[in-house]
Amino acid sequence: MKSIGNILKDARLKKRYSFAFLEKKTKIKKEFIHAIEKEDWEFLPEFSVVSGFVKSLASCLKLDIKLAGALLKRDYSLKALPINPKPDVDNRFYWTPKYTFLVGVSVVMIAVGSYLGFQYFKFLSPPKLEVFEPKDNSTVTGREVLVYGKTDPDSIIKINNQLILINDKGEFSAKIEIFEGSKEINVVAKARSGKETIISRRIIPELK
Repeated sequence: MKSIGNILKDARLKKRYSFAFLEKKTKIKKEFIHAIEKEDWEFLPEFSVVSGFVKSLASCLKLDIKLAGALLKRDYSLKALPINPKPDVDNRFYWTPKYTFLVGVSVVMIAVGSYLGFQYFKFLSPPKLEVFEPKDNSTVTGREVLVYGKTDPDSIIKINNQLILINDKGEFSAKIEIFEGSKEINVVAKARSGKETIISRRIIPELK
C-alpha cells in the first residue's frame, strides 16, 4: 500500500495542483505540503498539527479523510520533533465580529472615561471669571458703580460680600454702593467644590 505522502502527491499531480495553489486553498505553507509529500517529519511540527494539515489536504484533493488520517498514523515517525518556530498557517490579519465588538467597547469606555475625567477636573478647578466693568483704577464720581462680568453658570458670585444673581449664561450685573473710604471692588466667583476665583478692581472715589 502506498504511503500517505505518495497518495497526497499522486492526487495533487492528477488534479494538476501546484504547491502555491494548495497553499492558497488550505492556508498551509507550501514548504509544509512538500515536506508531507516527502514524509520529512523532522521538518514538520508536532503530530496533532500535521494531522490537521493532512486532513485539510485530503479534503481539498477529494480523498477519504479518515483513510488519510489512518495512513498518517501508520507512516508518521514518533521520534521527538523540535517545535517549528514558524507559523503553520497564514499569518495575515483578518477582521472578525469579535474585533468589532472589542473596538466598540474600547471606544465607549474611552469616551466615558474622558467625559468623567473632564467633569472631575472641571469640578476641582476654580471657576472662570471675567470682570468687564469697572476697569482697574477707574475714577468713580457717583455713589454707585456698575459692576458686570461673566463666570461659570453654576458658580456663586459675591461683590464686596454681596450675593449677586447670575443668568443661565453666567452673566452678572449689579450696582454697588461706594463710600468715601472705598478703594476697590472685590468680585468672588465660588464653584460647587469650594474653589474660588477673585478679581479686584482698584477705584478712585471722587464723590460729590
